[in-house]
Amino acid sequence: MPKATFRIWRGDASGGKLHDYVTEVSEGMVVLDAVHQIQAEQANDLAVRWNCKAGKCGSCSAEINGMPRLMCMTRLSDLPLEEPVTIEPMRSFPSLRDLVTDVSWNFGVKKTIRPFGPRPADAPDGTWRIAEGDVDRVQEFRKCIECFLCQDVCHVLREHHLHEEFAGPRFFVYTAALEMHPLDTENRLGDLRGPQGIGYCNITKCCTKVCPESITITDNAIIPLKERVVDEFYDPIRRLLRGLRSG
Repeated sequence: MPKATFRIWRGDASGGKLHDYVTEVSEGMVVLDAVHQIQAEQANDLAVRWNCKAGKCGSCSAEINGMPRLMCMTRLSDLPLEEPVTIEPMRSFPSLRDLVTDVSWNFGVKKTIRPFGPRPADAPDGTWRIAEGDVDRVQEFRKCIECFLCQDVCHVLREHHLHEEFAGPRFFVYTAALEMHPLDTENRLGDLRGPQGIGYCNITKCCTKVCPESITITDNAIIPLKERVVDEFYDPIRRLLRGLRSG
């Protein structure tokens, strides 16, 4: 059987380095298969997070040859195995050990987003009447598996480390699912403009490119939210009307 070299980052928050492991590969293998094989045969203490191995749990996020990807969905046949395959933990989050990072910051951000606030039922039976197209619009956003690859690739978090000022693309998608829901009555535009820092996003679409669920993050979620924020806070006509009302 052919062999390939996997260059895996080993270490923790205090530091670490890349180690080379040579292992046999076979047809149909994905990167996670190779990591498990190395873990079983050469590095029993290698830390790696995974669960479903089907691209649905979002657990095995890592950086493969510098690109944020799910290890279970990255086929070896798509990689240049004549060179070492580099596997590193996500750079936007603190290292715990080896390929495992601390992503708990993301769950804290999620708690700050105003929850779904539906309008009163408009039918005698206590239900709502809404257009199917309006419901369909937000279904795309609900495919998110919270792998946080979009958070990892975003330069605002990855390079500028503005975690305290910027929610990140995953949570703009989450907010869009709420803001664009036809029954929702909450207004989250002030939060987007302020503590969630949507203005930092310069719509490079890098988050869209790495999404394993093919969610059109930039065009369908972030840009419409940015437009709503601009309309609410920067539209000159609206500002004039608000001034007249307050006067």
